[in-house]
Amino acid sequence: QVQLVESGGGFVQPGGSLRLSCAASGLRFSVYAMSWYRQAPGKERESVASISSTTGSTSYSVYVEGRFTIYRDNAKNTVYLQMNSLKPEDTAVYYCKASYSGSDYWGQGTQVTVSS
Repeated sequence: QVQLVESGGGFVQPGGSLRLSCAASGLRFSVYAMSWYRQAPGKERESVASISSTTGSTSYSVYVEGRFTIYRDNAKNTVYLQMNSLKPEDTAVYYCKASYSGSDYWGQGTQVTVSS
């Protein structure tokens, strides 16, 4: 059974940092492309960042590029999202997704709230 478990969310002031983790089990992690998405209240879920399975190449939403960094540790079956210079508009539930050969798996999400 595939499981993706996010952690690391919380409350932070503007300008602060958080690191999200997504621990995967039940799948061959190294072959999966991994992504982070977020969904703010009343808005659609949007892609934030992704990292490939092979080359480790990354891509980012224009709204987070230069502030967020996605990286993975295949030995730990974990993908991370380092979030710096957080803004109130980054407030959302953050989800990780694993993708391979047409199959997608999602985690349950972790809340990030940025407020003074």
